[in-house]
Amino acid sequence: MKLPLPLVAALLALGLGACNSNAPAEKTSAAASGAPAAAPVPGTKKRILFFGNSITAGLGVDPEEAFPALIGQKIDSAKLNYETINAGLSGETTAGGRSRVGWVLRQPVAVFVLELGGNDGLRGLPLSATRANLQGIIDTVRRRSPGAQIVLAGMQIPPNLGQAYAADFKKLYQEIAAKNQVALIPFLLVGVGGDPKLNQKDGIHPTPAGHRIVARTVWGTLQPMLK
Repeated sequence: MKLPLPLVAALLALGLGACNSNAPAEKTSAAASGAPAAAPVPGTKKRILFFGNSITAGLGVDPEEAFPALIGQKIDSAKLNYETINAGLSGETTAGGRSRVGWVLRQPVAVFVLELGGNDGLRGLPLSATRANLQGIIDTVRRRSPGAQIVLAGMQIPPNLGQAYAADFKKLYQEIAAKNQVALIPFLLVGVGGDPKLNQKDGIHPTPAGHRIVARTVWGTLQPMLK
């Protein structure tokens, strides 16, 4: 798939402009290696955890306008027994996500939406490391929330580091999803990336209208899991 030039510029800026994550290391390492999270309290809503970078975090928009909150609105309208939790962190890499995932899984989740890797690709990090980190996150989710359903949100990068690297990066998500038998969203920003009308002035982060499209994309994969 050939990416439009505006999308190329936006994705490059995404990697360069995001801040670094700093999860509390002492808590993270202990939780990541611990036993499964405590069982949920009867009668409480099931939890959907969105785990990603600045796109998930909703950088530049009000919290209720970010796509995880919009998914929550759809869930409420459908009167489903779920609640959404936004665990997005601007600038997050797969390594950072792997280091903090155990900490955010202190309570069990029913669905885990994994949106990481874009910053790895834009920085030219070895795909072997990205693959290992994404696999490590999935392994931790399955250890700490054995019954959780997992959704992997794919990302694409411009060919600045070579066509082969960009193609292998895209393929990586497909391979991980197939290996682990998890649901795959091929490209989270489909219909949004590169469109000035749907991105903020920085050309990077979706506007509220852009987040609405992302929410529809995610909902298409998520909704069948909740019935």
